[in-house]
Amino acid sequence: MSVSSLSTTDSSQTKGMLFMVLALMLVPVGDTLTKLLTGVLLPLDLAFWRYVFQGVFITIAMLVMKQKFAATHFGLLALGGLTSGLTLLLLIGAFSVMPIATAIAIFFVEPLILTVLSVLLLGEKAGWRRYLAIAVGMCGALIVIRPNWAVFGWQVMLPLFAAFTFAVNMLVVRRIGPAMGALSIQFWFTLFAVALMGASLLGAQVIGIQPWVIPNVSLNIWAVLVLMGLIAAVAFLLLSQAFRMAPASTLAPLQYLEIVGAIILGYVVFGDFPDAMTWLGTGIILASGIYVFHREQVNRRAAAKGIPRS
Repeated sequence: MSVSSLSTTDSSQTKGMLFMVLALMLVPVGDTLTKLLTGVLLPLDLAFWRYVFQGVFITIAMLVMKQKFAATHFGLLALGGLTSGLTLLLLIGAFSVMPIATAIAIFFVEPLILTVLSVLLLGEKAGWRRYLAIAVGMCGALIVIRPNWAVFGWQVMLPLFAAFTFAVNMLVVRRIGPAMGALSIQFWFTLFAVALMGASLLGAQVIGIQPWVIPNVSLNIWAVLVLMGLIAAVAFLLLSQAFRMAPASTLAPLQYLEIVGAIILGYVVFGDFPDAMTWLGTGIILASGIYVFHREQVNRRAAAKGIPRS
């Protein structure tokens, strides 16, 4: 496998993959909490307050770690905040109308989009085995979701659009990662996302869709919002670090692992028990991610012997 100007060492790529797995253990937890609150808060309110608390935790972390708030590439940072905010809004909308595992499964066209965009825009390259693993994982996702317009209608577009915006967000992270740390990137993404949500809430009030007021909910709901902010902050910091250390085409298939957590939590919390075909698709997705990790280890050992990557 040829190496682009953004490529990293084999050791760094392996660490990036491990950061990715850790993040994907947290993301389904945050998604489950989000779905629980869709019946309590409107999507804009839910997104705004989650980003507010996420920003608080990231700011605290930066102060504790004595990180600089300086930034570069403000245009890309604004794009990152915009795509981050849109991804959350679209997924909140999806969670409110369909099972969480179904929404996440549809969302997993994202690794394919990410791989294609990383090749077109970042100049990254991947061997045929990795592309095959992505294709196999996509087949598994299709088995899980079995798209049916008669069931979902236009709502199926919500996680599909979220997949695209998240892929663009991850490419932005990859592009500016060498110039900024993970904490700084997520601080500015969150700041721009809060501004976007705030402007949207103000616009909604001006045109009479909904008033912009502090939600009148219980302390338990506020506690869940704070927890969502903490989980999101930690998860996206891990994601940012992963994409700074490894090519997007290497990490893309691992993102399929998120659906495993979504299926488990969907059953435990909401009683959405997957059928046999869903389990089959999930197994294929999991096998795809494991194979990519295996190929990375093979390439690492080969590189130590001076054998070209494949």
